[in-house]
Amino acid sequence: MKAQIVVNPAYAIGPIDPRIYSGFIEHLGRAVYEGIYEPGHPTADADGFRTDVLELVRELDMPLTRYPGGNFVSGYNWEDGVGPREQRPTRMDLAWSSLEPNLFGTDEFIRWCRKANTEPMMAVNLGTRGPAEAQALVEYCNHPSGTALSELRRRNGSDAPHNVKVWCLGNEMDGNWQTGAKTATEYARAAAEAAKMMRWTDPGIELVVCGSSFPAMPTYGEWDMTVLEHTYDLVDYLSLHLYFANRKGNLPGYLGQSHYMDQHIENTIAFCDSIRAKKHSRKRMMLSFDEWNVWYHSNEKDMQAPKWAVANNLLEDVYDMADLLVNGAALISLLNHADRVKIACLAQTVNVIAPIMTEPGGRAWRQTIFYPQYYTSQFARGTVLRQAVDCPTYEADVSNRPERTVLTEGIPYLASSVIHNSERGELVVLAVNRNLEEPMDLTVSMEGFDPLCLIEAVEVANPDLQAVNTADFEAVKPSQHDRAQLDRSTLRVELAAASWNLIRVKISS
Repeated sequence: MKAQIVVNPAYAIGPIDPRIYSGFIEHLGRAVYEGIYEPGHPTADADGFRTDVLELVRELDMPLTRYPGGNFVSGYNWEDGVGPREQRPTRMDLAWSSLEPNLFGTDEFIRWCRKANTEPMMAVNLGTRGPAEAQALVEYCNHPSGTALSELRRRNGSDAPHNVKVWCLGNEMDGNWQTGAKTATEYARAAAEAAKMMRWTDPGIELVVCGSSFPAMPTYGEWDMTVLEHTYDLVDYLSLHLYFANRKGNLPGYLGQSHYMDQHIENTIAFCDSIRAKKHSRKRMMLSFDEWNVWYHSNEKDMQAPKWAVANNLLEDVYDMADLLVNGAALISLLNHADRVKIACLAQTVNVIAPIMTEPGGRAWRQTIFYPQYYTSQFARGTVLRQAVDCPTYEADVSNRPERTVLTEGIPYLASSVIHNSERGELVVLAVNRNLEEPMDLTVSMEGFDPLCLIEAVEVANPDLQAVNTADFEAVKPSQHDRAQLDRSTLRVELAAASWNLIRVKISS
């Protein structure tokens, strides 16, 4: 099978905002307790943070980490998680039928972020609470001193402001699974007032308003436009979420779900731009894809989990080689919309549908999906180029829900993105071969560039698409190969069947 890409420096999609490589920590399952925070662990530091986990998170180089949710935030009282630990209450978390001991809260999270080389992206509760409580949290975090809440933060050990710059106005407020779910108008009015008061408290913050939870919602589109009618001039980003799953055992369709992600992004851009036109606004709304990942392996097990315990084993998907391909293609989709997608959060970071897994008191290791996130974050920096792609296509059902069918034509066997990193003097090609049986002979014509040499060709491939990584054995890992050749301005590379690939080419400045 053959495929061709043509790129030229004169034709660009846009600059990559590094925040598309961000992460997510929710008070859910073992993400916090036994994940990032485990005081009794042999590697724990003075704050109780697992340093083995910190090292792996730093490898991923996540510019932002969203916290504390997720569904959890819609019932969360942030005040429960600050001050002396012995005085913090244990609460019922209705979102996940768990107990929350509040041993880890806002101040601990900020300290963890500083050690993990990531910036906080805080969410406020607009489910059971409202604009006043949202404003209060901004004041606690960001006001220097001299008010009751800023002085409370200082008494709690943080003399300098936390300086949290990005704030989410609630989470998935259109979903009936959400504590305090609202109609679009109810949410939009609360979000507008919260945005106004939060900006009055700190004019330098950026705000993310909730879009539709996922495309199959009955109010999809209508919700987004109603919310933007009220908040367009007050916020910076509209959020969108999507999870991938292979509940039907349909591998071709599963591998094509990033094609569905492309459609979701483009629909959401259309919703935003329709309100822009209606308001005669010069402002272009940007997108925050602040929840995305593969999530389905743990679904049945989660239904049997005991309720009202601390750190239940929830959403602990064990990822395989097929999941890595879907994850890698999703990153490519995000990059190919770099002109509008400015923030994206892999959900989540540790233990809960995560690239990093841990044992209580024991080891931490990299799941299969760790590798596309790592390599893309490390090397896909700069400007995404427009591609002219010639590639065979196929038809498949890309729905991740058993009750629905989304039959999609024209799914390319090649998912690809080409990035011009002018600082490093590199062209970076990211490519997924979705063909399960045939290798792909890929030609990349780099018109207008002066290629000097091939730096490296990295692939992740395993004929067993159900192969997984464990604490004892890493069955899926990257390797370099010699099947790439550079002939003047043309790159030729053979992509293995069902493989993820990164090729770096040195170019003249």
